[in-house]
Amino acid sequence: MGQSKSLAELGLTAQGGRRAEITGLAVDSREVKDGSLFAALPGSKVHGGEFISYALRMGAAAILTDPEGVALAAEELADSDAALVVAEDPRQTLSFAAALWYGAQPETMVAVTGTNGKTSVASFTRQIWMALGLEAVNLGTTGVEGAWEAPLAHTTPEPITLHRVLAEAEANGITHAAMEASSHGLAQRRLDGVRLVAAGFTNLSQDHLDYHADFDDYFNAKAGLFERVLPEDGVAVINIDDPRGPGMADVAYGRGQDVLAVGRAEGADLRILNRVFSPTGQTLRFSWRGQVHQVELNLIGGFQTDNVMLAAGLAIGAGADPDRVFATLPVMRTVRGRMQLAATRSSGAAVFVDYAHTPEAVSTALYALRPHVLGRMVAIVGAGGDRDRGKRPLMGRAAAENADAVIVTDDNPRSETPGDIRAAVMEGVRQAGGDDRAIEVGDRAEAILRGVDMLGPGDALLICGKGHETGQVVGDDVFPFDDCEQASVAVSALDGGVA
Repeated sequence: MGQSKSLAELGLTAQGGRRAEITGLAVDSREVKDGSLFAALPGSKVHGGEFISYALRMGAAAILTDPEGVALAAEELADSDAALVVAEDPRQTLSFAAALWYGAQPETMVAVTGTNGKTSVASFTRQIWMALGLEAVNLGTTGVEGAWEAPLAHTTPEPITLHRVLAEAEANGITHAAMEASSHGLAQRRLDGVRLVAAGFTNLSQDHLDYHADFDDYFNAKAGLFERVLPEDGVAVINIDDPRGPGMADVAYGRGQDVLAVGRAEGADLRILNRVFSPTGQTLRFSWRGQVHQVELNLIGGFQTDNVMLAAGLAIGAGADPDRVFATLPVMRTVRGRMQLAATRSSGAAVFVDYAHTPEAVSTALYALRPHVLGRMVAIVGAGGDRDRGKRPLMGRAAAENADAVIVTDDNPRSETPGDIRAAVMEGVRQAGGDDRAIEVGDRAEAILRGVDMLGPGDALLICGKGHETGQVVGDDVFPFDDCEQASVAVSALDGGVA
């Protein structure tokens, strides 16, 4: 980039009033160059303070860390001329410094948090803006999509990457951006420094309890979006149908934010009144502050109406005209891997792919698909390795309780033994009394082929768990694997399309 900024320009004060000209920011000591500010952050396994000595050898001009980081490298710091910035919350300090370092971000930004629906809401918000003729992107699980595109390694990237991407988006003419705000990203202060005009909350269910101490800790992490990141004059768009919705609205009211309530409850600003389902979509009737509207949606699943309404609320909260927003809704398209129609058999049986990787998401997806399906529903389900073990039997139970037949297969086993994970999922199937309707097939491609083969006219197959992912993590390896692609191959093979 060739730029340099003083510590003061980055909002930082070094011990002893020491000054430094900063030429770049790094959280990875291997990326430190002469003049870099190295942020030595606390981690889940190792503290970045362990790498301060290496960063100093690489030419770091300044170190940002907490008291623990200072203690880990006290000797090296005492012998160094580098400026030392000590913060109680170095993650938050880095986020603000990164925002000041890169400077620019799209003029109108919104963020959405919740267990399920973040990607769809962010995508729908971006689609609404683009349909209104605005230069817009969404950032999250699927990377940066829209009028300008870029890959991302995490749903909510660390702040240096996040602010670099936002500055690049702005430089490419992007005026509107919708972000996913993960609980990890919020807990680790990665969004602090992002200038939001509106923020949304979808729902809260069991997920990431391997990271958060308990459900309240998980809620509090999500609440940080309204408590800390969204300014007092921002608009909070809240799904008040969720049991935790009113609590989240109270957090927003407590900050003095305007609350735009979405849901079926009387008094909701954007109120869902009724839906009629068809094999390819649904008709939605809703009211906006008392005025009734009706639109056709080319989206499968009743939960998508919740996502579309929340996205409409975010667009309105960010300044768009309500009537113009509602006129865009018929052109909304599902996010890749989110209740996506992957293939159709010659009999008319449909194969859908969905990212559902929590028990509630599996139940929600199957329940939402049911009104669109005249025949039987088959579900393929698994669970990821090195993640919350408690949800594995719950995944099996959710599938068995909501589908007519279940195939338990591998998801991303990672470092665990795949058979052990499948056994835990099958235990949940058994608990739900689904033994006679379930089979276990370890190989995911074979599971999809067998699932497609089970379909008769009017039936549907839902492949849960991996959605948009194009790889399967087994051990330390990532093998190419795309559920949509496998579904198409299976349908072609069974319907005579492949020789």
